[in-house]
Amino acid sequence: MNKLIKIVFIGFLSLVSVFGYSQNFPEKPYPPKIVNDFTGFLSNQEQQALESKLVQFSNESSTQIAIVIVPTLDGYDKSQYAFELGDKWGIGQKGKNNGILILVKPKTASEKGEVFIATGYGLEGAVPDAITKRIVNNDILPFFSQGQNYQGLDNAVNTIISLTKGEFTADEYAKRTDGPGPFPIIIVFILIIIISIISRFRRARQYAIGHNLPFWIAMGMLANQSRSHSGSFGSFSSGSGGFGGGGGFGGFGGGSFGGGGAGGSW
Repeated sequence: MNKLIKIVFIGFLSLVSVFGYSQNFPEKPYPPKIVNDFTGFLSNQEQQALESKLVQFSNESSTQIAIVIVPTLDGYDKSQYAFELGDKWGIGQKGKNNGILILVKPKTASEKGEVFIATGYGLEGAVPDAITKRIVNNDILPFFSQGQNYQGLDNAVNTIISLTKGEFTADEYAKRTDGPGPFPIIIVFILIIIISIISRFRRARQYAIGHNLPFWIAMGMLANQSRSHSGSFGSFSSGSGGFGGGGGFGGFGGGSFGGGGAGGSW
């Protein structure tokens, strides 16, 4: 019954678009890209980071998570725009309908920002509507509101990938996002830093006494030892930054959308 309601809803939206608006959607990109920013919402480096991650995931799983950022919705409701654009571009694989579209219309001086996550038929079980709403509210909007555009999209992408890969279930994600929020985690992190500093001072004091050295010299020697032991981590960003591997994007596969998803504004 729920699926029938969605089909009727999509049909109604299609009729509205035919009689109420002119269809003014961006054309499918060529050469194919899975991350398309028509506004400058993301830097080139940020686009490439997301592109590499999503192309690799598409190649490994056949599931396609597309990001499209447009300057205007041309009078459409964000959900209607997302469903129709997803169908027009054919995001996901034909028959599997395993596409997800993250649509963003950035905030301007006169208009609020809009975001909508549309899910294809084949992914509505792994990423149900209630969960897409949580992803929007927890992973995206708090960061968009602070101007951290890339972080909000990367958070959402990571959550969706984990859900579709079965790394945790929709129920587990729901329970995790019912928690008390980030502030207790921040407090714990600050306490860890304070304890670490106190411990370092104590070690330096003991080292200075044991070696008959001034305290500040002992602190410098311990700091140098710490840097030498952690030097191997210096190449972390280049090894896991998401800029390489995965091959090129071969294009969208002809998937369709059935009305699943959720959105929000900032």
